[in-house]
Amino acid sequence: MGGLLGAIGLDEGQESAYRALVALGAAEVPDLAHRLTLPVPQTERALRHLERQGLAARSSARPGRWVAAPPGVALDALLTRQRNELEQAELAAALLAQEYRAEASEPAVHDLVEVVTGASAVAHRFHQLQLGAVEEVCALVTGGPQVVTGLENEADERASVVRGVAYRVVIEREVLALPTGIREAGTALARGERIRVTGQVPTKLVIADRSLALVPLTTRGAEPTALVVHASGLLESLMGLFEAVWRESLPLRLGSTGSAEESGGGPDATDLEILTLLLAGMTDASVAKHLELGLRTVQRRVKGLMELAGVTTRLQLGWHAYERGWVAR
Repeated sequence: MGGLLGAIGLDEGQESAYRALVALGAAEVPDLAHRLTLPVPQTERALRHLERQGLAARSSARPGRWVAAPPGVALDALLTRQRNELEQAELAAALLAQEYRAEASEPAVHDLVEVVTGASAVAHRFHQLQLGAVEEVCALVTGGPQVVTGLENEADERASVVRGVAYRVVIEREVLALPTGIREAGTALARGERIRVTGQVPTKLVIADRSLALVPLTTRGAEPTALVVHASGLLESLMGLFEAVWRESLPLRLGSTGSAEESGGGPDATDLEILTLLLAGMTDASVAKHLELGLRTVQRRVKGLMELAGVTTRLQLGWHAYERGWVAR
């Protein structure tokens, strides 16, 4: 493991030698070797490396004596060189990406779909897909065995949302019933992601910027496998599938986001959570369990909402909730 100056190409021995020279101002090789508890030949090699880097020089007045170059000047010069090299590397990366895009504008058919095998390889591509997104990530999330989901990699999502990437996610009702389902959905909503709920989604799916998709394949007992689909007619079909499921799904709004609370006797945050989860198809008992409320409390609050809305059935209450904007349309 290198020291603090490892980034500019110094190993620990070289860094120690430079630090000792800076502290002493100048030193003979045997004294320096003794101070560093290193053999003389190794100390000499370290000094010659520092000399090549412009960090040390042999004294012209006394042979065998070494002096340190002033850190402010010498290290700045090395850092500037490092920055220039990084800029060159960034430029090369940009040119390669441009070349790749130009090449990909008329790709060969076999390059449109990649097959990725193995849990870590699939997870890696999922991670790449999210971090590479610039505008929008769309995902369908099932409650089945997890290979990848739109809600599982919170660090990636947080980083993407901070960069201004929009998220649209449709989750199966079953996902909300998972032990951490409601909490994860609430966290995602609080980050500004848009989430909808439906009874069942046709497949797991993640699409970045309408140009790259990941479709996990369900295989019994075999290694997890996924298809990575590049911009093509197939990708457009997958995007169409996502949009169709999105249109037919119900927006999820949890009161903890504070986005739909009304003052002056209107429904409070808990009322809105109960209402949203009931409209998503959960039973009173499931809602009570997930919100850690008593069953009677849930039923009493629903009754209160019906009185507030001036209706006599839950069906009417659902309609009224949409009309009044208590839940997102």
